[in-house]
Amino acid sequence: MGGASLDGLPGWVTLLRAPNPGPMTLDGTNTWVLRAPGEELGFVIDPGPLDEGHLRRVAEHGPFRAIMITHGHHDHVEGAPRLSEMLGGTPIETAPFDSDGLTIRILDTPGHTADSVCFLVESGNVRAMLTGDTILGRGSTVVAAPDGDLGSYLDSLTVLTAYENVLMLPGHGPAQNDVAALARGYLDHRRERLAQVEDAMARGAETPEEVVDLVYPEIDPAVRFAAIFSAKAQLDYLHHKNRESGTRADGLDRL
Repeated sequence: MGGASLDGLPGWVTLLRAPNPGPMTLDGTNTWVLRAPGEELGFVIDPGPLDEGHLRRVAEHGPFRAIMITHGHHDHVEGAPRLSEMLGGTPIETAPFDSDGLTIRILDTPGHTADSVCFLVESGNVRAMLTGDTILGRGSTVVAAPDGDLGSYLDSLTVLTAYENVLMLPGHGPAQNDVAALARGYLDHRRERLAQVEDAMARGAETPEEVVDLVYPEIDPAVRFAAIFSAKAQLDYLHHKNRESGTRADGLDRL
């Protein structure tokens, strides 16, 4: 879905990956430590799960100005209170910062979850976008109803297409050179998938499970539940779109 893997990270970026690999977390949750050259205080993005060993490794990179969270899923935020405690009360923030040699801007990017944000970070003349689960470094993101919303997600991806050649630091998977290229690839993938779901609906599929049977016939049983969540979000989006346009799900105009 577009993009190219990055060979190396800027000197002010450190990756500490949590030991929680799995079908939904890929190699594990990416905890990012950001510290501008010569600065005492850094920032932690997504401390990850409540794993004492991982949190100790993160704490060793302190001190920090703040702990910041891209969204509320437990594999990103569960360890935040414990990490704050380890660090003597470092605040858990979602406010923008312009201090300690870094400028951090918050972009509201709902869709994967209602509370999803991305952080646009600048140090010197280098910018990076921390995308959480809005865009992954490998594969595609689950948009799971009811907290996820596909319409909002497509809008958020469109916002991210404006950031050409900006380094992408995702919540899972490898860093990528160009967040805009990944966002365009994700949009193309979602549009292709929606067309497949519309075709499944025209063939009689009405439930998420029926959509999955037609659209994902060879899916790994271990992640079938995620496909069902995605199919529900796709159906919700298409039904809403059809209601708004006055078009039935089968493509026939209302009388």
